[in-house]
Amino acid sequence: MEILRFKTNINCASCVSNVTPVLTELLAESGWKVDTAAPDKILTVHTETVSAATIIAALQKVGYTAVLL
Repeated sequence: MEILRFKTNINCASCVSNVTPVLTELLAESGWKVDTAAPDKILTVHTETVSAATIIAALQKVGYTAVLL
């Protein structure tokens, strides 16, 4: 399993609620979490099949940015 980390603009619990449907659909089996307390709002993703580009594009569709670290 690959671990991907992204710098995001997912800032608060409301933002996490907004991205939850998108990320859960993509990564339901693998899992993900956002550290909103970290300065870079780090999204950590565990995946075997979903690419970083797919995650970035999915977040952009709901108004958020992500940069692969």
